[in-house]
This record gives sequence, C-alpha cells and structure tokens, in this order.
Amino acid sequence: MSPDLSGRTAIVTGASRGIGLAIAGALVAAGANVVVTSRHQEAADEAARALGPRASGCAAHAVDADAAKACVASTLERFGSLDILVNNAGTNAAYGPVVDQDHGRFAKTFDVNLWAPMLWTSLAWHGWMKDHGGNVVNTASAAGMIVSPDLGLYGASKAALIHVTKQLALELGPRVRVNAIAPGVVRTRLAEALWKDNEAAVAADTPLGRIGEPEDIGAAVAFLASDGASWITGETLLIDGGQMLRS
Repeated sequence: MSPDLSGRTAIVTGASRGIGLAIAGALVAAGANVVVTSRHQEAADEAARALGPRASGCAAHAVDADAAKACVASTLERFGSLDILVNNAGTNAAYGPVVDQDHGRFAKTFDVNLWAPMLWTSLAWHGWMKDHGGNVVNTASAAGMIVSPDLGLYGASKAALIHVTKQLALELGPRVRVNAIAPGVVRTRLAEALWKDNEAAVAADTPLGRIGEPEDIGAAVAFLASDGASWITGETLLIDGGQMLRS
C-alpha cells in the first residue's frame, strides 16, 4: 500500500537537491503539502517549483534559529499545520582522520548534523506537535553505526543523532513519533567521495548490486511518516542495499 499523507504538512530541511529533494518528492506524491528549506531562497524556490503547487520554498540555514522560527511560523500561517518534520540537512566538513581535524570543522559538523535537528524539533513541538501530534524523521547515516576511514567526526555526529532520536522518541511520545533513517552509499553530491570514482566496485560489494538512489530514501521516509508506521518510534531504519552485511 502506498502511504497516504493527504491533508498533512511537512517541512524538509536541506531539500533543494539530493536526498532531501527526493524525500520532499515522496511526501508530495503521498499527498502532503511540503515546505523545502535551503540556505538560499532561489534554490528553495526552484526545488518547490519542481515539486508542484503543494510545495513551497523557505530560505533557512539549518542552524540559524531566527530563520528556523520564521520558517515554522510561515508554514503554519500558509498551511495551518506542521504534521511532519524531516531533519535532513547535513554536512561533512571534517573528512579525514580525526587527529587532523580542528575545532572549526568539528563545531560545524556537530552544529549542522546534531544541533539543527534538535532546534527544528523543538520549534515543531512547541509550535504545533505538542498539542496536535506529528512525526519527526531524522536523516542519520550508516556511518553512525560503524567505524570508517576518514569519516570519524561525521560518523560520531550521526551516532549522536541516532541516540538523540531515541531520547526524543521517549520524551515526545505518545503524541509524536520520532524515527531516523540511516542511508548507506547513495548517489548524492555529499557522498561523492565514497562512490564517484569507484561506483562499480561499491555496487559489486553491495548484496543488492547497486548503490542507492535518493528515491530509495524518499520512499522509506514517506512510510515512516505515514499511519503504516503508527507503532514505530525511536528506531533507525538502515537503508543500504545490504552494504552493512559485509562490514
């Protein structure tokens, strides 16, 4: 059965391209109104146009509290609810060995990958979900479940997000469900270092025989946001084509 999100409204952070745009597309296809965020209004508007008339763009850097507050307020004003929040914005500013990182790259990685989901979830909770219920889905990563060369700080930030997902599920239930997804190697710009020059080898080492596509992730998020997942909370869904089986 296809998820039915008719009449619901979602915000997807970091949704101008890649996994975020695919998530927004899956939610729109399931009937939801969707607000997509990007650092720049032009990029957000372009994504919204591609998604159709039930989508709207909002300029908001994920860690900018004032911009986040304004985006939540405008979403409620335009659509009248905020039923689904997808904390998708992420970064990997600290690629390389942990011992070669500086505090600036550490802070940026954890600000975007961990603080921003906490910020937006707080705003969604206090602005709508506390009284009306809702769903939160956090974009974690398979890197948060294993140890990988050059992904130490990124993986640590995603491992922390997986923990915070469980904590929020405990704190916000029963009115709000909070889950996470953990993509493996997916065809995105952020993950290019993991697949661009060796896609055939990565695919050959993946039990399902290919790297992931953003649409694979979007479909999973639409399910987690739907009534079909109504008794699932605090979980992290690994979406990796079986890649972790060889870890």
